[in-house]
Amino acid sequence: MNDVLEELAKQSELKNVKFAKCLAEDLPEISMKYEVSAVPTFLLLRGGALLDRVNGANAAELTKKINDQVSQAPYEDSTAATKSNEEDLNSRLRNLINAAPVMLFMKGTAQQPRCGFSKTIVGILDGYSADYKTFDILNDEEIRQGLKTFSNWPTYPQLYINGELIGGLDIVKEMHENGELQAVLPKKQTPTLEERLKCLINKSHCMIFMKGGRENPRCGFSRQLMEIMKETGVPFETFDILTDEEVRQGLKTYSNWPTYPQVYVKGELVGGVDIIKELKTSGELLETLKGPS
Repeated sequence: MNDVLEELAKQSELKNVKFAKCLAEDLPEISMKYEVSAVPTFLLLRGGALLDRVNGANAAELTKKINDQVSQAPYEDSTAATKSNEEDLNSRLRNLINAAPVMLFMKGTAQQPRCGFSKTIVGILDGYSADYKTFDILNDEEIRQGLKTFSNWPTYPQLYINGELIGGLDIVKEMHENGELQAVLPKKQTPTLEERLKCLINKSHCMIFMKGGRENPRCGFSRQLMEIMKETGVPFETFDILTDEEVRQGLKTYSNWPTYPQVYVKGELVGGVDIIKELKTSGELLETLKGPS
């Protein structure tokens, strides 16, 4: 689908359409906002409003829906459109720069830097156990070129702290060597158990805490639940409580539900396998799993 998006971006009739991609797990707030429960998911947005979506790798459907939205878009004066595009780009840049207290714009990712300078600066930040996020400029040419003008800094990587440009590798190395960098870098904070549980519960539209996984349930109740869930066709994710005793015990208290498996929809507890069976018998299961619209 990456090739499909690249080809669509080259089409002259789609010159005013902006294409961007991100990893759902890196931006859970966006995944939750738009109810992204599977990848790939394509969102068609205008002015921040969701116009349409395509779930799954369906190139034909995606192309049709993009062209449909473009054909419905009101005509804009070219000068006004250019100005609007510049304002939109600056707004994107500001949002990205402020997406985290420490933002690093680099080639590649922290796990896979794609140039020596980026690898070196990541090594420095990791040496401080710094709490930072990265943006891969190789995935977005508009951001890559626009940020140079926006910040009046022509090269990468670029490091920002609290929305302010610190500089590139040379400046970061200098601050590191003279002891200035440690004072301005926030440290990673270990999340509380409650924060971890909230994050896990909201990881997917439908989240199931069980013994084992969907393909290898490790108790009879979990096995029964998996059989029922697969019949519904509703997307869901699982968490194996046998791999994390803190979550296993903490979730019982957090949700006031003493047994497993536990099923959550949109962050709300539905119940265990007995409740799921009752909902199936009454014909309410699908509606419950889909959650309120």
